[in-house]
Amino acid sequence: QVQLTESGGGLVQPGGSLRLSCAASGSIITMYTCDWYHQAPGKQRELVAHLTSGGSASYNESVKGRFTISRDDAENTVYLQMNRLKPEDTGVYYCNADLSYFSETGERQIGYGLWGQGTQVTVSS
Repeated sequence: QVQLTESGGGLVQPGGSLRLSCAASGSIITMYTCDWYHQAPGKQRELVAHLTSGGSASYNESVKGRFTISRDDAENTVYLQMNRLKPEDTGVYYCNADLSYFSETGERQIGYGLWGQGTQVTVSS
């Protein structure tokens, strides 16, 4: 069974940093497009960082220059380095990815738009 698991959230003071991880588990072959989303309390989920299969990154204007998305293909893990955090960055962060994997029967499958369970980030003094 293929699964995405986020970690690294927590409580941090304004101006601080956190690094979120999103690990893909199962018989993973390749991770393709990877995204990080932010859902602030009472608001809709919003895309904050996007990474193509070729390694090109793009960011929401609200985080540009502060957040960096990256991927470790050997570890099947996507990261979100968050610097100069602000109170408005508070919320749950979710990763979303397209990836290929081997099914239980050994067939190559592609999973599109898989979600993790989210990790809570709270920025407060």
